[in-house]
Amino acid sequence: MSTYNDEDVPGRSGPHATTEADPREVGAVRTEYSPAHDGDPDPGEIVWTWVPFEENDGRGKDRPVLVVAREAAGTFLAVQLSSKRHDDDREWVPIGNGPWDRSDRDSWVNVDRVLRLHETGMRREACALDRMRFSLVRQRLHQRYGWT
Repeated sequence: MSTYNDEDVPGRSGPHATTEADPREVGAVRTEYSPAHDGDPDPGEIVWTWVPFEENDGRGKDRPVLVVAREAAGTFLAVQLSSKRHDDDREWVPIGNGPWDRSDRDSWVNVDRVLRLHETGMRREACALDRMRFSLVRQRLHQRYGWT
């Protein structure tokens, strides 16, 4: 994963930019597992998009995120993945390795930071996460935010 400065990277800027969403202000959220390997983002799939750094200073990375819900407005809610170890951090759910990481490293999902994505702001669909690992993330989101 490299850092980009190009304005034309999907999700980087404009009306379809990936943004941080306040999980307590998004209203009722119904997470679902409905992957369909069709090139379109679906809950349960890991996709790649531009993710702004938490400092919100214009920098960011093209990185994998797990889509967890579809919003009525046509946007999606997602949580970011990292290959940095977070074994003892309750904000991170371990999901192991998978085809989203070319180096086959274990990954963790950050449930503390929720992102809002637009379909045209995603670069590519990586794969579907299996139902068991998706359920672990879903349970943690339910515990933390009351999402169903």
